[in-house]
Amino acid sequence: MMPAMMTSITGGPFKSLLAIGSGTSLLPASTPGYMWHWMVGDWMVMLHGDLKVGFNHQGGPRGVNKAESQNWLMIMAEREAGPGRLMVRGMFSAEPGTAPNGGFPQLFQSGETFRGRPIIDAQHPHDLFMELAASFTLPLSEQTSLYVYGGPVGEPALGPVAFMHRVSAAENSAAPLGHHWQDSTHITHGVITAGVTAWRFRVEGSIFHDAEPDENRNDIELGKLDSWSARIWFTPTQNWTMQVSHGHLNEPEAIAPGDLDRTTASLSYNRPWHGGHWATSLIWGRNHELMTGLTHGARAVRKSCEMWRLRIEPGSKPLS
Repeated sequence: MMPAMMTSITGGPFKSLLAIGSGTSLLPASTPGYMWHWMVGDWMVMLHGDLKVGFNHQGGPRGVNKAESQNWLMIMAEREAGPGRLMVRGMFSAEPGTAPNGGFPQLFQSGETFRGRPIIDAQHPHDLFMELAASFTLPLSEQTSLYVYGGPVGEPALGPVAFMHRVSAAENSAAPLGHHWQDSTHITHGVITAGVTAWRFRVEGSIFHDAEPDENRNDIELGKLDSWSARIWFTPTQNWTMQVSHGHLNEPEAIAPGDLDRTTASLSYNRPWHGGHWATSLIWGRNHELMTGLTHGARAVRKSCEMWRLRIEPGSKPLS
């Protein structure tokens, strides 16, 4: 468990490393952080990941049974850099080699393509490179800072914390059925974000390339920064985060030409409870297809109550 609260201006209004979610998104500052950390010279290095291996049974006439593994590994390193703080981040997944043919079986899931056809009742594997990005944060006062974030693979300022980073979804590695209305931009090939953190607020905007990754999940597909987004965070206490965001996505789907406007809102709560943690997220998302005029949305409530956890600690301390 993390000693008291490990502080960093990178970690939002409460300056907590545990509040760092995917991209520049924010978790509640009271979120537990199950990771290893150590010092390498002037760098604070943090490592965490997730590995699930199992047999996926989807019942009914459309269901299938397949062995699968969902997994990811993330490393972050932070240090002082002149008047501010520099953080570099890498996130990787072996899912291109551990996902069943056709994707992870998941009834009613949709929103991607494979070999020119839409994926139905399955979720695609994550890319080998889930994040390759860096951020620089410059403090202006005790409660105000400016920051920039970007890289060849990152996440724009759009949507809630990506599902695999939310404590409320930690015990279920499957993407929620609302993923493609809420947080599907969490792996974006080319992104630049700038923002300001002031008092309990964070205001940020991004430009990025939003074409969905193709069937080759082992490469990086850079393109024009032709999409944009903006997001506002409010963190009234260490247990709460709230966000509203809107983005314009330039032709995100390979077989569905046309631009897309996405609007999302979310509320996340976490608090220590009886030696564990109670975590809940309420998320809403809406897509508006500009070519067809079609508007469709999704909402989700995810919660997790964790009373105990088995951890292997090879000589280093997990954060919490």
